[in-house]
Amino acid sequence: MSFSLDPVSAASLKAEAKILREERAGIGEAITHGAALEIVARSHGYRDWNTARAALPERVPTPVQVGERVEGFYLGQPFKGLVIGVNLLSDMRHYQVTIKFDEPVDVVKSELFSAFRQRVTSTVDVYGISPARTGDGEPQMRIIRS
Repeated sequence: MSFSLDPVSAASLKAEAKILREERAGIGEAITHGAALEIVARSHGYRDWNTARAALPERVPTPVQVGERVEGFYLGQPFKGLVIGVNLLSDMRHYQVTIKFDEPVDVVKSELFSAFRQRVTSTVDVYGISPARTGDGEPQMRIIRS
C-alpha cells in the first residue's frame, strides 16, 4: 500500500483501491475494483465501502501542501517559507499549518524589544486565512501561494 499526504476523502480511497488492484495484479492476485474498495475502506476503520462513502466528502480542498513554498503575513509581518506540516482539523473546514520561515520574523511591534519566530503553527481556512485575529482585526496568518 502506498502513502498519501492527501486528506482522507472518497477520491483518496478510490486512488488507494486502484493502487491496491495494481499491486495485487503484479503478484498474480487479481481482485475486482469493488473488492479493493472494501479492503481499503476497512483499512481506514469503516465497516464497508458504502459506510466510508457516506461518511467522507468526495474531495477535501486544502490551502497548501507539504513541501510547497508560500509567502504571506504572520502577525502583520511579511514572510516567505516552506510548508512542513498540514493537518485537517475535525471540523473539516480548518487546517493546522506549520511553516518554516526562510528568515525569522519579529512578531512584536514594540520598539523596546523583539521576539523572533522561524517556525510557526497556525489554524487557517481553505483560503489560507486564520480565523483568529490580531488586536487591529487583521488575521493572525494570511498565506499566499508563491
